[in-house]
Amino acid sequence: MLRAGRRTVKRLLMADNVRRSAAMIVRLEKLAEKLSLKIEPMYLRDMDCLCHNGNHQGVAAEVSEYPYVDWHVMREEALARKRPSLFLLADHVQDPQNLGSMLRSADVAGVDGVVIPEHRATAVTPAVVRASAGAAEHMQVALVSNLSNVVRDLKEDNVRVAGLDGTSEATLYHAADLSGSLALVVGGEDEGLSRLIHDLCDVVIRIPMYGRVGSLNAAVAAAIALFEVRRQGIGEKGSGFGVQDGEREGVRE
Repeated sequence: MLRAGRRTVKRLLMADNVRRSAAMIVRLEKLAEKLSLKIEPMYLRDMDCLCHNGNHQGVAAEVSEYPYVDWHVMREEALARKRPSLFLLADHVQDPQNLGSMLRSADVAGVDGVVIPEHRATAVTPAVVRASAGAAEHMQVALVSNLSNVVRDLKEDNVRVAGLDGTSEATLYHAADLSGSLALVVGGEDEGLSRLIHDLCDVVIRIPMYGRVGSLNAAVAAAIALFEVRRQGIGEKGSGFGVQDGEREGVRE
């Protein structure tokens, strides 16, 4: 959150039982000093109360609301790029762990923007941020009232839309053409893709199942599909997404 620099930090707190010599704590203190932020000490029991007994690991921050990006701004930035765009759309994903994992995979896969609906879906909550391992702080996320309108906008901009579904009628994901500008739509945990979104997709893809369990966790399925998009997008058909020559520098920190 501090490295991303997108939120206003009201308070930065550290519990009294934290081992100050730990490498991550040393890095945090140096970064806070660089940003002119004072770390306030706090009794562990008070931090437990503040964080509703969540797994805070001895460090917490009181910050401004999550900085969503306006969809129209995200769309204009995509149109201005000189390379193919890659979007991830979450169609009524309700589990914060799932959405957080999707945001983490989206960041690693070089997704340009994630779009989620306002209703019948989880927003980017503190639980989502934790599950994303911090990726939510860097990822551009738009919160919209109507996801189908976003799909129509994308199609107008010549961005192909691929829905991820588990039905046998869907095309195997590695057999579909996923190169060029693309938006991947992942359905909710219980109902999958909504009928309207399903019908608007240019192609519906599925991941083959070889075991006795008939489906994958939505976040895992999204990660597999995103990296298939990456594989195809940097091949002969596409001109590449994100960083053109491989991994970003410094991501392992």
